[in-house]
Amino acid sequence: MDLTVDEYIEGLFSDEAFNQPSDIKKPEDLDITIPGWYDEKKYSKARRFYWDNCFQLTSSMLLGLVAVFAVPSILRVLVSTRRSNSTFTAYKRYLSTLLHVVSWFENELTPGSISWRSLLAVRTRHAKASVSANLKGQGIVSQRDLALTQFGFVGFTILKPEKFGLHEVEEGDWEAYNHFWSVVGSAIGLEDRYNICRKNIQETREVCQILLHRVWTPCLENVPEYFEHMARVLLDGLWCVNPTIHLDSMIYWTKYMCDVPGYVYTEADRLKLQERIREQLKGRSEDTGVDSASLIAKAPFELPNNPPRLLYLHDYDKLETVPAYKRLPFPAKYKIGLKARIVALYRTYLGRLYFNMQYRFSLLLMKYFPYMAFFRFGVFQSYVNIFVEDPIDNEELKPNSYYYQPRPSPPLYKEILSLIW
Repeated sequence: MDLTVDEYIEGLFSDEAFNQPSDIKKPEDLDITIPGWYDEKKYSKARRFYWDNCFQLTSSMLLGLVAVFAVPSILRVLVSTRRSNSTFTAYKRYLSTLLHVVSWFENELTPGSISWRSLLAVRTRHAKASVSANLKGQGIVSQRDLALTQFGFVGFTILKPEKFGLHEVEEGDWEAYNHFWSVVGSAIGLEDRYNICRKNIQETREVCQILLHRVWTPCLENVPEYFEHMARVLLDGLWCVNPTIHLDSMIYWTKYMCDVPGYVYTEADRLKLQERIREQLKGRSEDTGVDSASLIAKAPFELPNNPPRLLYLHDYDKLETVPAYKRLPFPAKYKIGLKARIVALYRTYLGRLYFNMQYRFSLLLMKYFPYMAFFRFGVFQSYVNIFVEDPIDNEELKPNSYYYQPRPSPPLYKEILSLIW
């Protein structure tokens, strides 16, 4: 892991990283090995740091999962597996994903432990998905894909901890958290030269900032076909374990976190965007539209050629006139506003304690009594065993255009309920 940041980025964006599978061994021959640079004290410290901030760290991972769907090569493989194309299979797959991650923080990383077995199961499933997708002509799970998926779990919190009300409880917590995810990346087959979590937190932040700028912003601006479908069935499925999820607000917030032009929330965001639009106008009339692509870096891989999206200066005179925000239904706007208040509370000791306890209680329900899912999927179908392969569906995917059509307003009682649930 002695590469400079520039050398790392060059390697990650190379054809070799794109063409190299996550594993070259057969799935049945895989095993887990702990890297030589593993530090047990740092690893344990990171586990404690997670539980000190579990509510918001987990919330950030959900946004990261939505963002990961915007990478075309990753989305193609996910669609081809047919294990998360419907609300039910997405519920099973991504609740399983959450419980896998939680098991890594709950258990020590020793041979034969639940954590060890979980990492092996994840690595094996990646290898199987890669083989299956390759046979269908849908690509592979590459080293680059693994690295970009790793960003989904750590990128937002490392880059923008203030957006989640996160801070170190003890000195060195972020270094430990960086080390934890570096070890996890290595354990699931990510080579050191492609591991996003570098030798220190500062270097990791530099890498994540470049990836946000060059990958996530352009990818979320030019989402691939079926992004909307896959993101929405994910969120709809996980609503069963977190009924505060609102689909539109989560997608808006993901794009906001990825710095997609036009997705703003604070006054500082709004003013900064207006300044960038003025710079692009170069003295032209303020009624002239600016192509959002002119504010975005070119991605290192091919993206869909979507129609240009024009940004008009005076659309951003206040939040209420921002086009993307204005299109949101009232419950989505309410949930976005609520997020900001939760972050403010989470910065306090009592606020963090309350929301962490709430998350821990929800986790117990997810494992042992997912009662919300009972009503949608049935009692026995609602339970998830992380060591059992997820079911397959035959869902017909809807194109992005389906979700961009105007939708009728829901009944008043549903709007009122959605403010709570």
